[in-house]
Amino acid sequence: MKEILLELEERRAGARLGGGAARIEAQHKLGKLTARERIDVLLDEGSFEEYGMYVEHRATDFGMADKKVAGDGVVTGWGTVNGRPIYVFAKDFTVFGGSLSEAHAEKICKLQDMALKAGVPIVGLYDAGGARIQEGVAALGGYAEVFQRNVMASGVIPQISVIMGPCAGGDVYSPAMTDFIFMVRGTSYMFVTGPDVVKTVTNETVTAEDLGGASVHTTRSAIADGAYDNDVEALIDLRRLLGYLPLSNRDPVPAIDASDAPQRVEMSLDRLIPDSANKPYDIKELILKVADEGEFFEIQRDFAKNIVTGFGRIDGSSVGFVANQPMVLAGVLDSDASRKAARFVRFCDCFNIPIVTFVDVPGFLPGTAQEYGGLIKHGAKLLFAYAEATVPKITVITRKAYGGAYDVMASKHLRGDINYAWPTAQIAVMGAKGAVEIIYRKEAGDPDAIAARTKEYEARFMSPFVAAERGYIDEVIMPHATRRRVARALNLLRRKQLSNPWKKHDNIPL
Repeated sequence: MKEILLELEERRAGARLGGGAARIEAQHKLGKLTARERIDVLLDEGSFEEYGMYVEHRATDFGMADKKVAGDGVVTGWGTVNGRPIYVFAKDFTVFGGSLSEAHAEKICKLQDMALKAGVPIVGLYDAGGARIQEGVAALGGYAEVFQRNVMASGVIPQISVIMGPCAGGDVYSPAMTDFIFMVRGTSYMFVTGPDVVKTVTNETVTAEDLGGASVHTTRSAIADGAYDNDVEALIDLRRLLGYLPLSNRDPVPAIDASDAPQRVEMSLDRLIPDSANKPYDIKELILKVADEGEFFEIQRDFAKNIVTGFGRIDGSSVGFVANQPMVLAGVLDSDASRKAARFVRFCDCFNIPIVTFVDVPGFLPGTAQEYGGLIKHGAKLLFAYAEATVPKITVITRKAYGGAYDVMASKHLRGDINYAWPTAQIAVMGAKGAVEIIYRKEAGDPDAIAARTKEYEARFMSPFVAAERGYIDEVIMPHATRRRVARALNLLRRKQLSNPWKKHDNIPL
């Protein structure tokens, strides 16, 4: 018996060593943690239970029969984050560069199946070199098996990917189908084809960082939702994010004991809107003063900054915030902002997270670049997302709500549950001056007449009470009472029931 126990310990020790001390040291010199160290940072201390520690690849070609390492380049198992369970797999770059083999893929697939059955989130930590070329089509088949399970789990359990090293070829598609992707600056990158292939095919010379680094994917491509300076920062913030998310679409949103009174009044919000309608202000100030303890987890902070998305809590329960940002492009909706917000709204609706929308939008961005780039279809994505959503939807119009953008931003017409407006709200087809210049085109040469007509138009059409008279606004509220009103509305809608007509699936304008 003693010999068997010793053998077990020896096997465990060998598996935990991965590719060996030298490769672990090389990993550390690059400023990266190992797969197991990353799992230790992410999970509650002592909670990790590993599965598949002794799995080895089955390849025999190209001398692979003599090159076997227990675990085969990926560490899989489950543990807890703040006491709540998650499944996690971490690619081990010290073993075959973290490349995916048939057996490696089977370990991930097994974990995906278990997570889906249990109704528990799954987190993937990526540091890998793509498919293991010695296995050929078997590795490619393994990727496809993983992809299929990503699709089946979408909208059922949260799926999160953290890119912590190279991620190329087939390895980028699985993260792309997960709900959130985070990267580490300077050590991680994502691309379908690397710099060498790009040079050969297109004759472009580009570095890995410029082709697929964190700055590219958080500011230009919108592939990644956030970036961090090192592994530890990324994993600690991931723990924060998981605290806002339910375990599955069958579970209620997480709720904690709130020390921040839901009836708290913020008198400073009465001074948030500038006297001039053309002067910007920071919508994040409103979000932070409405959310519990001023805590806000922003998603895609560096992309499409004219709209703000992220998670917070109100009265202890998770909510999703969507808000136009007057500080950037006056808060106008463009293609990027529409796509960003639409994806976030759909995620919240998948997992029954109520949506709070703050509206200050002068319309959609005009211009040939936007029209040629498909603004109509991209704008329709956000409209579709809000219209489809059945979760509680609370909307507060703080200032401008012009044209079709008024409709799109969780209006009463898109089944907004409770729609508030501040006294400063302006709800109209367009700005007063532009409208007057169209309506009274013949008086365009008379500045005094145009000024008088503008005042007349503002009084007749731009007051929030015009919309309130028609029932499009449920109440005009004082800004300082916003938190209390939103908290009461969310509590009222806790048991909301609404379902869409049966369908196999929708056909959102992609």
